[in-house]
Amino acid sequence: MATEAPPPPRDGGGTHSGPVQPTTEQFVEVQESAEFGELRRTYRSFAFPLTIAFIAWYLLYVLLSNYAGGFMGTKVFGNVNMALVLGLGQFATTFLIAWLYSRHAADRLDPKAEAIKDRMEADA
Repeated sequence: MATEAPPPPRDGGGTHSGPVQPTTEQFVEVQESAEFGELRRTYRSFAFPLTIAFIAWYLLYVLLSNYAGGFMGTKVFGNVNMALVLGLGQFATTFLIAWLYSRHAADRLDPKAEAIKDRMEADA
């Protein structure tokens, strides 16, 4: 819900205890910087290939389920067939990607983002 109230004062008018918010111009300047571009490239070089690979893996599973019933019904051991193994593989892949991303973010993304944030807060 929008209000007509003015924004809080930027001069630390007594009640504001957090960091001063950077201006729009400062956000645009950082967004156009090489450092921010490198952060985006680092994120995209990890996220896009894994997203495409996972979607392809999922679609392969769906297509095999629809058109390769004989293969999916192949017993692997006991009453466990290929459909169950590949279906559980979907869950395992999801958790693996989440774990890999958390490691990637902690090692490569978070330090760069923190440096940009610290610099913006110091300049504000």
